[in-house]
Amino acid sequence: MTLQYALLNDTSWQSQAQWQTPDTPFMSFAFWQILTDTGAIGEQAGWLPIFILVHRVADYADSTDSVAESAADTALQPVAVMPVFIKGHHRGEFVFDHSWAEAYARYGIDYYPRLVTSVPYTPITGQRLWLAAGEHLNDDILKTAIAGVDDVAQQVGASSWHGLFVTPELASIATTSMPTEIDIELAIAAQESGVESAPIEMPILERQGCQFLWQNKNLSQDSQPFADFDGFLATLRAKKRKTIRAERRKVAEQGISCQRKCGNDITNEDWQAFYHCYVMTYAIRGQKPYLTLDFFMALADRLPEHIMLAQAMDADGEIIASSLFLYDKADSKNATLYGRYWGALGEYDSLHFELCYYQGLEFAIEQGLKSFDPGTQGEHKLVRGFIPTTTHSLHRIYDPRFVPAIGDFCARDREHMAQYRQQAFEALPFNADNMPDFDINH
Repeated sequence: MTLQYALLNDTSWQSQAQWQTPDTPFMSFAFWQILTDTGAIGEQAGWLPIFILVHRVADYADSTDSVAESAADTALQPVAVMPVFIKGHHRGEFVFDHSWAEAYARYGIDYYPRLVTSVPYTPITGQRLWLAAGEHLNDDILKTAIAGVDDVAQQVGASSWHGLFVTPELASIATTSMPTEIDIELAIAAQESGVESAPIEMPILERQGCQFLWQNKNLSQDSQPFADFDGFLATLRAKKRKTIRAERRKVAEQGISCQRKCGNDITNEDWQAFYHCYVMTYAIRGQKPYLTLDFFMALADRLPEHIMLAQAMDADGEIIASSLFLYDKADSKNATLYGRYWGALGEYDSLHFELCYYQGLEFAIEQGLKSFDPGTQGEHKLVRGFIPTTTHSLHRIYDPRFVPAIGDFCARDREHMAQYRQQAFEALPFNADNMPDFDINH
């Protein structure tokens, strides 16, 4: 049987097969339905979704039997689905290609629309295809999905496709099964010289970034998860332990107390207070928030088993700051805590560190989770024991005139990020007995 693709603009495919449990809550059908129902994705939001359904087709070419012909019409076996958004902006992506858009503009060429495969507003590494039960991501599935991307790009006149925060596995498959930068340069040279050649297939270009992730174990040995927060602190140099304890004392000395609530224990009043704080994060920058209160209320209703809310109260018991986390089950593959949304009603010394990091670390330890992803950017995470970790994004440029320059940019950017990760690694706060080895590929 061969693989083909179909382009769909709805989620009817979800009922056509049994689908594997995704690797993070952000790829669950429930999360994506919440995005849709609350207007976070859709034409008005500038995130217009197309779903590329990869399916197997039984080969009945040698049969003239009418039953076989009828079966051929119904023998589509769903294998995988890749979401693609048609976008006219860059908001909510966290991997920036503004300079590429500017380069296009200098030559009078429109960079928009562009295509994006990601979880909207969510800089979390994870799978970017839903796989049917029993399927494993491979070259053929990805090539078929990318052929679907190319089809969409041709139909809408897109300049490019961008797969953001993909897994190392997907990045490896893409960069080993697709043409390289050198292939495209040779093909363009041959075309310009008049030498006949096969049609040019655009390459997949890889960019790498750096985020800071915490792991719930002593990194220098194959150890058990930490028993408590003090167990984690014991792996740090004395000066760093002292700094963290001092920061936590500063919060208490301001008359601030903190608590954590999960799932259905979070009340409507808690959500109202959280959203007030969340909006303030954008208001101080003169921006509107990406997500609505309805979005968060729907999260509470449909994914309560994945939600933890950390709250800070002043001496009068009034909520002055909130931080919202999602998390995997402890027995899942990733078993990760994800720090996602934060806000405060004022400036409080060290409160951001307490509510976004230390409360999360305590919770991850209590729940027996493997790791804690606090979100994108922020070298202040580094000195608190979060490890510099490689992120991957994939890019396909459809105008061959721009491919060599952008390919060179991506190659130099990967070298720069590798150097940055090593420098960041050397600044980790662990004591000599607990310092892990640097892995340039991690």
